[in-house]
Amino acid sequence: MIALLQRVSQASVSVEGRSKCAIAEGMTILLGVLKGDEAPDVKKLVDKIINLRIFADEKGKMNLSLLDAGGSMLVISQFTLGANIKRGRRPSFDEAALPDEAKRLYELFIAQASEHVSVQSGEFGANMQVEIHNDGPVTIIVDSSQL
Repeated sequence: MIALLQRVSQASVSVEGRSKCAIAEGMTILLGVLKGDEAPDVKKLVDKIINLRIFADEKGKMNLSLLDAGGSMLVISQFTLGANIKRGRRPSFDEAALPDEAKRLYELFIAQASEHVSVQSGEFGANMQVEIHNDGPVTIIVDSSQL
């Protein structure tokens, strides 16, 4: 499971021209579920992300976690994070989990994260317009297979 996380001052999602949700300070998580990912991957990823110290403390140092900062999380499904670009010029998405499994683990991620922080989410499988005000910018890739 791969999460591309961005520290944001604000972020929002629209689907088919209608606003779906928005957050103020916090993180936007683009979440890619890969074949072979399971529930323990979700737990490892949630624990790492909510405790990752990427928010500024009173001295301006990245020393606070999302929990410490009291920020929100916006989670967007992103199967393209499973792209394989080793051959040719067109990405292969063979490594991405099948939609039913990906949706199950995506929803589990949201449920587990919601136990700790305020979470908003995109619409699984929809064509979304995501507006991200990356703060810093701070962008980090977290791969559950490396945790």
